[in-house]
Amino acid sequence: MAPKDAIDIPSFATTQLALLEAELQSELLETSSLISNTSPTALQRAGLAITNLTLTSQRTGLGGKTVVELGPDSATASKDGQLAEHGVRTGDIVVVSEMPSGSARKKEVRELESKGCRGVVTRVGSRAVWVALDEREGDERVGGKRLWLVKLANDITYKRMNQVMQRLQKMKSEEYSSFVRVLFGLTSPSPVSRDVVEGKDLEWVDLSLNESQKEAIRFALNSKEVALIHGPPGTGKTHTLIELILQMLKQNLRVLVCGPSNISVDNIVERLAPHKISIVRLGHPARLLPSVLNHSLDVLTQTSDAAAIVQDVRKEMDTKQASIRKTKSGRERKAIYGDLKELRKEYRERERKCIGNLIGGSKVVLATLHGAGGFQTRDEVFDVVIIDEASQALEAQCWVPLLRASKVVLAGDHLQLPPTIKSLNSKTTKVKTKDSEDAIKGLTLETTLFDRLLRLHGPGIKRMLTTQYRMHEKIMRFPSDELYESKLVAADGVKARLLKDLPYEVQETEDTTEPLIFFDTQGGDFPEKNEEEVDKKAGNGMVGESKSNEMEAAIVKRHVRNLVAAGVRPDDIAVITPYNAQLALMARELKEAFPGIELGSVDGFQGREKEAVIVTLVRSNASKEVGFLGEKRRLNVAMTRPRRSLVIIGDSETLQGNKFLKRWIEHLEECSDLRYPSVSTLNAL
Repeated sequence: MAPKDAIDIPSFATTQLALLEAELQSELLETSSLISNTSPTALQRAGLAITNLTLTSQRTGLGGKTVVELGPDSATASKDGQLAEHGVRTGDIVVVSEMPSGSARKKEVRELESKGCRGVVTRVGSRAVWVALDEREGDERVGGKRLWLVKLANDITYKRMNQVMQRLQKMKSEEYSSFVRVLFGLTSPSPVSRDVVEGKDLEWVDLSLNESQKEAIRFALNSKEVALIHGPPGTGKTHTLIELILQMLKQNLRVLVCGPSNISVDNIVERLAPHKISIVRLGHPARLLPSVLNHSLDVLTQTSDAAAIVQDVRKEMDTKQASIRKTKSGRERKAIYGDLKELRKEYRERERKCIGNLIGGSKVVLATLHGAGGFQTRDEVFDVVIIDEASQALEAQCWVPLLRASKVVLAGDHLQLPPTIKSLNSKTTKVKTKDSEDAIKGLTLETTLFDRLLRLHGPGIKRMLTTQYRMHEKIMRFPSDELYESKLVAADGVKARLLKDLPYEVQETEDTTEPLIFFDTQGGDFPEKNEEEVDKKAGNGMVGESKSNEMEAAIVKRHVRNLVAAGVRPDDIAVITPYNAQLALMARELKEAFPGIELGSVDGFQGREKEAVIVTLVRSNASKEVGFLGEKRRLNVAMTRPRRSLVIIGDSETLQGNKFLKRWIEHLEECSDLRYPSVSTLNAL
């Protein structure tokens, strides 16, 4: 029988297509606007570009792509030859092009971008950055000039999401599998007998699993169409998934394992590798952790039986690449590029044969959600799709692999932050489609598949992991009581550990013996600043309307200094804040004073952990406005990152304006080591 909330599949797909289009346009507009309206130097400061580069060398990389090495232009480089501070990371999609002059008009800047060459950053060093170029003729277009590279929006992901939504949109009702019907509520999931879940035990590979992990695995194995594994912070979700995959292999099932990010997939590859099973990791080698490269499709293609034949072509390509730089003749260069084009064609044909054999012979294939939609898996069928970090993935992303299987296991925590949405449609904009009646009201990109299935079918399709191995019991208590039905239990090994118990010498001080500290800045002496005003003075509009708080930053610095003086290593400390302007205010000074310390936004720190975490909440105003600080899921991320020490800095009076925050403040006042910092003491430092 179908639940009352059954969803019309064509209407769902139509709505998703409209929402995705709005999101893509928002991303493209943001990137284009920044590149056109912002100076190259300001773009670099904002972490979106690297300026004043020259081509240092080039070679043929994995997959036959040209990899260029870009170093600082000697005319503008610093004495030590290092790249200036920037925010470009391995795996970023970038455009490499001739750098505009300081007087270049907007139109000229856009033309330079269009003449540039797209690629993926394969490595970032202190003195160079390496980019695998997408275009076959790209190496010709970036030589002999002063260059820059700029981060771009990734439209490949959108193309794959659109393709799968269009498939659903056109699918006739008689084509719906029983699996698809369950996922849209047209039928209910097949019931899983409690006797089956509690019955004869499995032969566990990992004997350290706790009872909630075992129950989640039994439930997922016995569910016919769908199972949700709810993993609160520190409860060993990935640990559980590894055992689940191994148990599925014992049942001779073929498994496709996906996640929204490369790091989420690589973590699983790293933990599966010691079990000596046949696994293939799909994805651009530039985006993979070095430790998983041996399992990547590109490397396996180089090391398989057909590798020798492929290598011959590759050597010839490298020889041609080298000869390009030696010749000045335009005619000769053109002839060499013609030869390279033919060699690349032959290389790709040979590679494709290898790929078919490698993937077809693998029981476990791993990829990012959109990576599962590549040509390599086009004809592949799987028994189960496992999606890790499912609460951080757009639903349309999840559908890229879902149509290749007949069962899904989703693992995640819907009480932490959902995927980041840049367009306004998720909150305010009405969905516009050709026929507005086809749109589903209230559906937003923030609604994940995990959320939707839980609402549709209820908690019967979910199992929660309840033993957490990260946090001191005092740090865990509030999130457990408020968000996890008081079900979390701190494992014996973590529930009482403190900074003074670190496996190296740390003094016993008031800061290293307290797991939970609250610096209450009430009284109006620690006011927030609107960074828009600060930016106008500095002539830089990059940070927008973010908030900062200088006095809170001073408390952070003093507390870090005290921890380090007591013996805590800076690389065991993280400072996080919801506001980028506060991050910018603290970053340089703290990193110079305490090399190894980590600073980040709350959103960016999701999935991470540190021994000591300091959270600066920033907001302090007479009107008790807290903005997006009132979002439960954001606060949940902030308060569940530490292992041994959580320090909160905030204004209890301002924070009373939000019900959830008010309950948190009341908890901190009752259960933490409460401190009232003095402005005069801080000013004297």
